Amino acid sequence: MSARTVPFFTALTVDALGTGMFVPLSLLYFARVPKIDLATVGVLLSVAAALSLPVPVLVGHLVDRFGPKPVVVAAHFVQAAAFAGYLAVTGPVALLLTAVVATAGQRAFWSSVFALVADLAEQSGGGRRPERWFALVGMAQTAGLGAGGLLSGLLLAIGTETVFRLMAIGNAVTFLLAGLLVLLVRVAHERPAERAVGGYRVLLADRPYLGLIGVNTIFAMCAMFFGLALPVYLVDGLSAPAWLVGPLLGANTILLALGQTTAVRVLRPMLRTRVMVLAGVLWAVWAAACALAPALPLSALVPYLVVVTLCFTVAELVHAPVSMTLASEAAPADLRGRYLAVFQYSFAFATVIAPGFFSVLFTMGTPLPFAGLAVLALLGAAAMLVLERRLPRTALVSSPG
Repeated sequence: MSARTVPFFTALTVDALGTGMFVPLSLLYFARVPKIDLATVGVLLSVAAALSLPVPVLVGHLVDRFGPKPVVVAAHFVQAAAFAGYLAVTGPVALLLTAVVATAGQRAFWSSVFALVADLAEQSGGGRRPERWFALVGMAQTAGLGAGGLLSGLLLAIGTETVFRLMAIGNAVTFLLAGLLVLLVRVAHERPAERAVGGYRVLLADRPYLGLIGVNTIFAMCAMFFGLALPVYLVDGLSAPAWLVGPLLGANTILLALGQTTAVRVLRPMLRTRVMVLAGVLWAVWAAACALAPALPLSALVPYLVVVTLCFTVAELVHAPVSMTLASEAAPADLRGRYLAVFQYSFAFATVIAPGFFSVLFTMGTPLPFAGLAVLALLGAAAMLVLERRLPRTALVSSPG
């Protein structure tokens, strides 16, 4: 990391710090400050998320035309305004309007920031190593989220209305500060000499890339399952001690914050698609092991879950930076903004699918969600091997250096 990029990585950490502090308690904020019914809050936030789904399509066009930096800055400022606006929410209508602005800003950020990372990687000295850049991004964001989560827990212990308001203000300030820091980043948006025509029509005709989005939807579901499903499964499905949830989540966060660059360096000789296959197989092993956990005696459950959690963490360590690198490198240079923006739909789809997938199967049988996820992960790994023959060869090979 050079002095030129310190503002960028600082911005990512500050952004994630505010998000990690406020988002886990966002439902409680609206229930306790404007005192809106919790069920109503949940529905309205889901509606806001759905209404913001078209945002990446617009953002991809803006990134290709103006470059990712101004879009990332604007996304931060929009989110700062939205979270400041939460202070004025007094009823459901105001909540919906401000939540739409907040989620639109969030989608704009995620749909543009990785194009900015790709530009920074291309213009960095010492060899072009995009995997390392995406790994550093993941580490900075994970560290910020982890610190924000710890702060959130401390503030929840106080739990007064004033504290909740201060959390909203704090989140708005972190987004404002992050946007100002990104303004300091020196990066040029280099438009190719020959501009391709077709826009999104080119992407929609690119079946291998659409296949990559589909496979990554599966892998994004796998990544979500740890925080979404494991706590419920441990406590209600396995009758494991409730204290185990915190250490498992904490250990996973620490390893993600510290280990992504090491994982990328170790796996550099492998094709990027093979790294994705490895992640899918590891997730399948983790999910299958969780599905088999009810057969174990309670005395063996804790060490067993610690070991299989390491399997999950390694999968996430290798998937996070390599998936974004593969998505970036497989995109045409003049349409990279559009391609990476649409690639983010894999995470949006996973967010929509995973909760229902878990809850429906869990009610049918407690191990079934993990058994089903293991099958999906193996299918994703197999599909990645098929895509390997159709994706651009240059996108599969890690850069030297």
